[in-house]
Amino acid sequence: MKTVAMKRYFIASLAGCFLTSALYAQEAVKDTIPSGSEKKGETNSRNVMLNAASANGPREISIGLPGGDVNVLENGLPVVYNSNPHNVNTHWRGDGSLSHIGLMKISETAITTGNIGYAVNSFTQLGLDGKKAFNGTLNYNTNHFGRQQFDLNLNGGLGKGWFYSGSIYQNFDPGSFKLRFAQYQDRTEIYKFALSKLYNEGRGQFSVIYHYSNSHWLSNATTGAPFIYVGDGSVKEIPGFSLGTSSYLPNVGTIPYLDIRTGKVGTVNLYDATASRGNQVTLLHSYKWDNGLEWKVNMKYDHSQGSYLYQTPMDMKEQDASAGYQTRQADGAFQPYSGYVQSRMSCFNRGKVDEVFFTTELSRKYGNQTWRVGLNEWYYDVDYASNTTMYDHTVEAYPQMLYNTGSDKVHYYGDTPYYNFNQNASEYYKGHENKLALYATHDWDITDKLNAYYGARLEYQRLEGENLAVYNADGNAVGRFNNYHIGAVAADGTVIAPRNFSYDWLNTALTAALTYKMTGQFGLTGDFTYITQRPNLSNFSPADMPNVDKITVPLGRAGLYYNTDWVSLTSLFSYIAKTNNNSTLNLINPNDPTGKDIKAAPLSYDIKTMGWTTDAVFKPFKGFDFHFLFTYQVPKYKKYETGVTFPDGSVSSINATGNIVAEIPKVLIELDPSYMITKDLKVWASFRYFSKTYANINDAYYFNGRWETFGGLNWQVNKHLALSGTVINFLNQTGAKGSISGAELVEKKDADKYNGAWMAGSYIRPFTVEFSATITF
Repeated sequence: MKTVAMKRYFIASLAGCFLTSALYAQEAVKDTIPSGSEKKGETNSRNVMLNAASANGPREISIGLPGGDVNVLENGLPVVYNSNPHNVNTHWRGDGSLSHIGLMKISETAITTGNIGYAVNSFTQLGLDGKKAFNGTLNYNTNHFGRQQFDLNLNGGLGKGWFYSGSIYQNFDPGSFKLRFAQYQDRTEIYKFALSKLYNEGRGQFSVIYHYSNSHWLSNATTGAPFIYVGDGSVKEIPGFSLGTSSYLPNVGTIPYLDIRTGKVGTVNLYDATASRGNQVTLLHSYKWDNGLEWKVNMKYDHSQGSYLYQTPMDMKEQDASAGYQTRQADGAFQPYSGYVQSRMSCFNRGKVDEVFFTTELSRKYGNQTWRVGLNEWYYDVDYASNTTMYDHTVEAYPQMLYNTGSDKVHYYGDTPYYNFNQNASEYYKGHENKLALYATHDWDITDKLNAYYGARLEYQRLEGENLAVYNADGNAVGRFNNYHIGAVAADGTVIAPRNFSYDWLNTALTAALTYKMTGQFGLTGDFTYITQRPNLSNFSPADMPNVDKITVPLGRAGLYYNTDWVSLTSLFSYIAKTNNNSTLNLINPNDPTGKDIKAAPLSYDIKTMGWTTDAVFKPFKGFDFHFLFTYQVPKYKKYETGVTFPDGSVSSINATGNIVAEIPKVLIELDPSYMITKDLKVWASFRYFSKTYANINDAYYFNGRWETFGGLNWQVNKHLALSGTVINFLNQTGAKGSISGAELVEKKDADKYNGAWMAGSYIRPFTVEFSATITF
């Protein structure tokens, strides 16, 4: 019997790559690349909406660290406070309701939000630039899988300094394969209406915006798929299953769960389990004095329901009939089953959210310098729970549910195939978090050759609430168990009850950059950003209290740039690290043959990454533009150790200190050519290469390098109509990426045993043809 060992961890994915794009290199150097439409504090936003992982969200541009929550801003305020349970993609889309989409520099993100990394920066279309009483933009997008997306913005002037803007977004996306229990993998609608007033001869501006979103976003539930791991870094498709175009979810529309708050069993439709809704009101105000002083006040209130649904592949084993697995026929009769068995954990995450964001800034530009002082007041209140359920199914397209009552580790719910309610990664927290921050920046051209930019942020963070990190009389964490809920009694007699917590901390962010122009074309640059953070409310969701020690993130870069009429080049060496990343691993009892005795293990670890990147834009002749990026990086785990002891005395543990971080390549290359055939017709392509990546924490499995490819043709037919065609993955690469489910803790010395084994994981987005049209009037 060939098996895939299961020691599955359920962890927020380690976000992408340290220097994944040209954006990283370009942002450090003043005037290295023409800014185009970039706003102050932004970097070159090349291809930010070209996403190989999703059709509906911005590209994830990360820096080798676990992703943060503030990753998309609108009007200078976070779209959501925390992406789980209220995901950004359910409340925001890069549509016609926006007048601008850019990318904030790392230093700007650190100072204005207290987070490290890039942030997508967007601004609502307010209609203030409209020269007519009625202006409109209609966008239409479709692909060969049947996606239909429409968005419409109407705006204009009402007279006497009043302006209006209204937007509608509708998306009907079945995905790249059909679900038999739902028509769409993404059904999202967003409505916005804005009313603005200019006063005092245009010096002042005031806007009120109402924003409503209603989304069912199933993407997290549909991305798993089976494949054969060959052993040489490649995978093969299993018979009858096509990666990216076959469904790996059973034809079951509802699933039972145990409410962790009440202990009552309920059922939820998988489509309804992803229902997210938001009601938001935003106020914007700005005023410019004649002496160059500018004052901005932005604030919003959002009342929402956020939902997230995971259907995470766990253990996969090949079983014969003696294992006791059965399928259920249409007439209700059971039939013995032999073959591959996939275990899954269903996580139904939902929370009620109220959040208030307030930011005000005072700035002035004069002579050779610009200074700015700002204040953030951000408040977040949430009541959140994640209820988990296990089930098994066959390994095939549209798999069948499996039943098996032959193990004392499995606790089925009635005569259903679902078992072990809330035993694995169930979560609960309720409370509020407040961040009050003062920040300041100064941009100073000290001489014609030397520029200095520096800033600081001081943030007071307070949070309080309750969770279910329960400890027994001996001070040991009780952990989750079957039928875990508030009021349940553990085997040692401990009653599960909410635990109160309260903390307040001071966090800081510092940034400084120097650019020295040695000649008109050549110069040196360097910058340093340092932030400290503490855990947020979501870190209190597991069965153990999180490590509340200070999180530190130093980021340093130094290099040179060279500019001529035909080339703009930057080359930088970089270092980044982060301490005390809080996470959770779900570990399997090594002596349990079913692979279903699972306990969550708390984990706090460090990461450090060193890298070198060279970025260049070539313009050898009129109409042709070629962007090139090369990055080499070495991201490594530090202090990555954890383990759990099971009731039978078995121990499951891991020590990955010194290993290369899973899923992050050492080498990245980007090639982006484009050519204006005529003044109205442009052909373009984008090639992204990701070298070998490890697919488990112990670096035992790996995937060979792969290309992500995009290409298209844009035609400005006339001043009212623009057409475009785009092909995604035009090299038609297929295969797996990310990590392998159920194989994370396999060690290098044992890797050969699994060559040719059937496994599960995520996959490359399939070949897709898209068509878009934009009508302006």
